[in-house]
Amino acid sequence: MILKRLRSPKTRLLIAAVVAIVLISGCSKDTSSTTLTGDWAVSFEYEGVGRTDAVSFTIGDLVYVGLGYNGTDRLNDFWAFQKSTGTWKRVATFPGDARNSAVAFTINGIGYVGTGFNGTDKLSDFWSYNPSSDSWAKVADLAAFGGTARYGAVGFSIGNKGYIATGYDGNYLKDLWEYDPATNKWQQKASLAGSKRTDAVAFVYNNKAYLVTGVNNGSYLTDFYSYDPSADAWTRLRNINSSDDDNSYDDDYGSNIMRSNAAVFVLSNKAYLCCGERSGVIGTVWEYNIDSDLWTQKTSFEGAARQGAIGFSVDGAGYITTGTSGSSWYDDLWQFYPDADQNSNNNY
Repeated sequence: MILKRLRSPKTRLLIAAVVAIVLISGCSKDTSSTTLTGDWAVSFEYEGVGRTDAVSFTIGDLVYVGLGYNGTDRLNDFWAFQKSTGTWKRVATFPGDARNSAVAFTINGIGYVGTGFNGTDKLSDFWSYNPSSDSWAKVADLAAFGGTARYGAVGFSIGNKGYIATGYDGNYLKDLWEYDPATNKWQQKASLAGSKRTDAVAFVYNNKAYLVTGVNNGSYLTDFYSYDPSADAWTRLRNINSSDDDNSYDDDYGSNIMRSNAAVFVLSNKAYLCCGERSGVIGTVWEYNIDSDLWTQKTSFEGAARQGAIGFSVDGAGYITTGTSGSSWYDDLWQFYPDADQNSNNNY
């Protein structure tokens, strides 16, 4: 034995300790962590005041961001962001009540904004924005067709129609309404098959909408659905939490994807769920592969963790802006590079 040949008691003790550590390590489970991919870089900050619960819609290569709450006032300003120049430009002020927690979508080059909360009342009005004339016009009110005034809903568009779903009108909701700009009318469609909810996220890919996360009566939700307007039908996807079955695909999920008031954007065939609230603000980021129905954790958001932010993608780039944490109201803009290594040198 090598230990018997050593003359120094100190050396013998040291080597014995090392051998013990090696033996213990060899018998224990490997706990090495997986390196997450993705990099967040500071971009051209939003020129409006910091805020939370704003809305955004995209027309061509311009992204329009407005409304929200800055901790004191509800807001009605709108700004257009052009990625190619890195500039923000003030556009026509929203003519309806200043509000937060509204929805927005785009149909045929026209932006639509509606519902929300003005500090006193839940709202059901809708307005259209024409970028060629930089002007707003009133369109059909959701309540005129049987929908209810609400906030915390989701909005999206597919083809030539716009949609609003879920939210809170004094009760948690799961209804779905379709807007047709050709007739200026709303029509109720098949309600979400899953739980009622508010503060969920929705995104669109290949003419289907995907709705996930949110909260119902204080419970963070795990169910996940897609909607096909051609069939007016919802399809259940895999839950976003770890299950007790033998499948291994969700072993890393835990309860980490669950949240409310998050932000989302789509790049190629993947969606990115960022930030939000789950018993406090969180900054974790998860990538959803739409083709495989699987989630992978990415590098956490490198700005301040927040809720009520907005996400958008334009010209192949994904962004997060605005949001709140405690008494802070953010106006920073961050771009995400999902396949890059994390680099803190571009965080300022």
